[in-house]
Amino acid sequence: MNECYYPAKELTLDESMILWRGRLKFRQFIKNKRHKYGIKLYMLTEPDGLVLKFRVYAGGLDHEVSGKGHAEKVVMQLMNEKLHNGHALYMDNFYNSLGLAKKHLDNNTYCTGTLRINLKQNPQEVVQKHLKKGENISRYCQGVHIGKWKDKRPVTYITTEFEDKMLPITNKRGQVAQKPEAIAKYNDYMSGVDRQDQLLAFYPCERKTLRWYLKVAIHTFQLLLINSFKIYNKYSGQPKMTLYDYRLSVISALLPDKHVKTNPGPVKRQVPMPHKISKITERNAKGKLKRKQCRQCTKEKNIQTLFGIALLASKNLDYVSNVLKYIIVQFEKLII
Repeated sequence: MNECYYPAKELTLDESMILWRGRLKFRQFIKNKRHKYGIKLYMLTEPDGLVLKFRVYAGGLDHEVSGKGHAEKVVMQLMNEKLHNGHALYMDNFYNSLGLAKKHLDNNTYCTGTLRINLKQNPQEVVQKHLKKGENISRYCQGVHIGKWKDKRPVTYITTEFEDKMLPITNKRGQVAQKPEAIAKYNDYMSGVDRQDQLLAFYPCERKTLRWYLKVAIHTFQLLLINSFKIYNKYSGQPKMTLYDYRLSVISALLPDKHVKTNPGPVKRQVPMPHKISKITERNAKGKLKRKQCRQCTKEKNIQTLFGIALLASKNLDYVSNVLKYIIVQFEKLII
């Protein structure tokens, strides 16, 4: 992806799930996801859902990012090619911490998002402060801004990009409310992975299978298709297409032309084998004569006989009558 496309300033990091309820050592459980059980993906995306990089999390088997400081390792591994470029990274409280914010700031990268209130490094003034609705408290530490704002419930946030400033925000009902700038920007840019999951849910292609890696491969192809759809609408200069029309155009481009006829080459005519009546002498385990099918006659009708030929209707009645007489004679000998 880095060879053909470079993203804008704002980036989003979050996790996604591939549904999998079978046996798997690194199967994960996320309570708030649509697919609660499955294979966990850590994804770095743009706010519109364009996937830049993702990593399949293998649990304790993934020695590069597992163990203590797991969330910080995941973030640094996904962002290792985007550091020192002034990007603004938006994450939720699973990843954010004071130490990670300082590390990103040293690498000329901003980060903004929600913060867990029970972290040890959080300033106690912010943690213990009881706020009324609409109130906000902020503290700074080495260029990192940590604050708490109360709407319906207290929200703790962290940012290295925005100052302690309130912005008027109009909701979908037309009501205007004051929000911290960090919270407002977080709400605007944090929906990248959710939009990606939404687009994938419109036309799901995953099917039940006993091979988990096959499901991951199909999911990866779907991500590539969504990426190409996003890039086409953004940079092609053509009228924008819906996802449905884009998928149909890709399918029609991959399929061969209806009017093109492939030349299979000359067809060899098979010469019919002559019918020869021969008595079958092989017997099965019970001592009975085996029944076999005629290779020529069974092409038209499945008939088993004690002889090496099955009789079908024929225009040559004399030939048929002679063969019938022969079969009757042979049958009488068997009875005797």
